[in-house]
Amino acid sequence: MRAIISVFDKTAAMSFARGLTDMKVEIFSTGGTKRELTEAGVEVHSISELTGFPEILDGRVKTLHPAVHGGILAKRGIAEHMSQLADMGIGAIDLVAVNLYPFRQTVAKAGTSLDEALENIDIGGPTMIRAAAKSFPDVIVIVDPADYDPVLEGLRKGKITLKERQRLAQKAFQHVASYDTAIAQYLRCEEEFPEEMTIALKKRSNLSYGENPHQQAAFYLEDFPTGQALQKEVSLVSAEQLHGKALSFNNILDLDAAIKIVAEFPEPTVAIIKHNNPCGLATYPDMAEAYRRALAGDPLAAFGGVVSLNRRVDMAAATEIYKTHYDAIIAPQYDADALSLLQRKRDLRILSLNTPQVSVNPSVSVTKKDTYLADLRRVRGGFLMQTPDFISEKEMHPRTVTQREPTEAELENLLFAWQVVKSVKSNAIVIAKDGTLLGMGAGQPSRVVSVELALQRAADSAKGGVLASDAFFPFPDGVEVAARGGVTAIIQPGGSVKDGEVINAANQYNIAMVFTGARHFRH
Repeated sequence: MRAIISVFDKTAAMSFARGLTDMKVEIFSTGGTKRELTEAGVEVHSISELTGFPEILDGRVKTLHPAVHGGILAKRGIAEHMSQLADMGIGAIDLVAVNLYPFRQTVAKAGTSLDEALENIDIGGPTMIRAAAKSFPDVIVIVDPADYDPVLEGLRKGKITLKERQRLAQKAFQHVASYDTAIAQYLRCEEEFPEEMTIALKKRSNLSYGENPHQQAAFYLEDFPTGQALQKEVSLVSAEQLHGKALSFNNILDLDAAIKIVAEFPEPTVAIIKHNNPCGLATYPDMAEAYRRALAGDPLAAFGGVVSLNRRVDMAAATEIYKTHYDAIIAPQYDADALSLLQRKRDLRILSLNTPQVSVNPSVSVTKKDTYLADLRRVRGGFLMQTPDFISEKEMHPRTVTQREPTEAELENLLFAWQVVKSVKSNAIVIAKDGTLLGMGAGQPSRVVSVELALQRAADSAKGGVLASDAFFPFPDGVEVAARGGVTAIIQPGGSVKDGEVINAANQYNIAMVFTGARHFRH
């Protein structure tokens, strides 16, 4: 039996090679792998001994040779194939253990040049992997060090089953496909929607179940070609779970929404998320008071939800949070005494983002180079793809369309409400005042019904408050209902054929109304 071992990730490679030599397997290797195997006392031959040809072009060409690929690709059950190998003095290769140059790690480093990136694109490795995977009934292919021990155990027992060989081959093809995807993403130019594209995913964990107990589920991470995406997009990828039960499918959906909304506020902010919508949200310099204000938005709905903060959790905030049952809490950091208190709740999932604070500038637009942040949604038979939604600088300076200009305080609350409504499922209406979400209506087929629901939740606190609508009012009825509830100012995109009637209704009730010129549906 003969094997080729050529690995960049040398984890456990030495012990694997020793296990093979104990079974009298003849090993061939290249470059650094051969050097380390030799230094470890493993008997190993150079690939050049196999090919009769030296490595050339600074090592760019060493395994691309018939003596290598003929030995891998020959079908053992076809006499003509084996006869050709014998005539040419080529021996069969029975095992290929290869993993690839660290392309992702290289391009993730700041200042990596194009030349450096290109030099870390592996050519011979993927070629050997694909050849071995194609020949899996005859050749064992290994790309993951976690498979070394199972393969050794199988060889010692005298057999690697066809099913196991096929599993290794599938893993090998997927490994190369993900590697090629990273390269393609890195090299992509200004094209937002290429004619062909692949997405590389890596499983982070299995989940207890999906949205419902009868559905199986797992959490996959996008395998980005660079570290830039993680730096630009605050996400659960960088979170560490400090306490509590394992995350569920629905936990992850709510935590993702929770992180996203507080990350869009530069001010200290607390959000309470239920079923992907903020049922409470407030900004305030003191986190304990911000939490109290957020909870006041809908204390009943908050039960069993997710709390998200964009600042460190101190003891005062933890003491307030402790009074209500939540499934999870996520924040940049926790004071030691605050964490100790929260950990008394056995099942509470506590996550840290390991950053001093979570905030991004919501007015910074996403460039074409940021296509790896695109929004993908599954539909039957395919995917929808769109660029990320964001609030532009222009929207933060909306145009007054009514006779009355909003006061300075109203404008501040309108901009706050506009940031909140962006994160609510459409048709979205939010009512806010003093940096606090007072009421929310979402997911209704009728916009006026969303207004009614938001007012119902806000109750008397709606008086003197402002309203944000994620899309235009198609009729003046929504404005009329808001006015009867005590709303004094409205922010909306505008653009309805009945804008004139809507503005007239606002003027009739002395409501200040501003248009942003942009909508933020979340279907």
